[in-house]
Amino acid sequence: MTFTTKDIAVVILNWNGKTLLERFLPSVTSYSDKASVYVVDNASTDTSVDFLKSNYPGVSIIQNTENGGYAKGYNEALKHIKKPLLCLLNSDIEVTKNWLVPIVETYNSAKDIAIIQPKILDQKQKSHFEYAGAAGGFIDKYGYPFCRGRIFETIEEDNGQYNDVKEIFWASGACFFIKNSVFKSLNGFDESYFAHMEEIDLSWRAFNTSHKVMYVGLSTVFHVGGATLNNTSARKTYLNFRNSLFTLVKNTDKNVLGRVLTRMVLDGLAAIRFLAQLKPSHFVAILKAHGSFYLGLPRLLKKRSQLKQLSNYYYQKSIVWNYFIKKQIKF
Repeated sequence: MTFTTKDIAVVILNWNGKTLLERFLPSVTSYSDKASVYVVDNASTDTSVDFLKSNYPGVSIIQNTENGGYAKGYNEALKHIKKPLLCLLNSDIEVTKNWLVPIVETYNSAKDIAIIQPKILDQKQKSHFEYAGAAGGFIDKYGYPFCRGRIFETIEEDNGQYNDVKEIFWASGACFFIKNSVFKSLNGFDESYFAHMEEIDLSWRAFNTSHKVMYVGLSTVFHVGGATLNNTSARKTYLNFRNSLFTLVKNTDKNVLGRVLTRMVLDGLAAIRFLAQLKPSHFVAILKAHGSFYLGLPRLLKKRSQLKQLSNYYYQKSIVWNYFIKKQIKF
């Protein structure tokens, strides 16, 4: 099948985000040539839905009955969308002219491409990459995610160094293209995640079933980041550390025990570092993340038994060691 922009459904998840819709929806409706635009409302209590009905009659609205977070919110909504290509777009994304054309061209270049991420720059500092995705995601052997253009807190300036089309390991949920058929064959997002890192889990499951994940640097979007939960939030620390362990147990190879034990030691060091930085709430968040992980372990092992695991990683080393000890700040 040859895709065109008509085959894309741009799907924006919203929860009490009227101000974000006012600010960023105009770019989406102006530049999403021939694509269909949907807003999925996660049981907002503000006037988001009324605003959409009054100002954007061409935008389709899907109303969920509860706020099930990113994972459940999209899982429920996407049952109603039949377009062959889905673009899951954060409500705090500004898109650019012709942003969909390189995406479609890349899908048409190879049948095994399932997931695509564009270049994601910082909407507040447009010369730099944005934390959540940058120029495509990778993962180290202990399950720590990082990106081209961003390793931990070090973020690169965009000088055209990633204006390429490249296979990656995971795509950012801030702007996540996926074939509808693949999304459904993988049973969508894992709803136990609620929010954060579910796109990494889905990308890993896609990779383990021989689907390709690609980065397309010829398509650019700008992301505010942290509009719903900022990077200084202890809640975000909890979700990221917990969900990262979830993802590692479910998807890694037969060396899962050694990887998880090493990972938990490294998490402990991260917790101590938070204490040294006088951030006790983040220290507690990691403890809670590990507690939740222990409680969920039987369920995770059951899911693991139902999934396919592969041993080949894109990065066979520890990004923690290379970044903090060897001072490698670029990948």
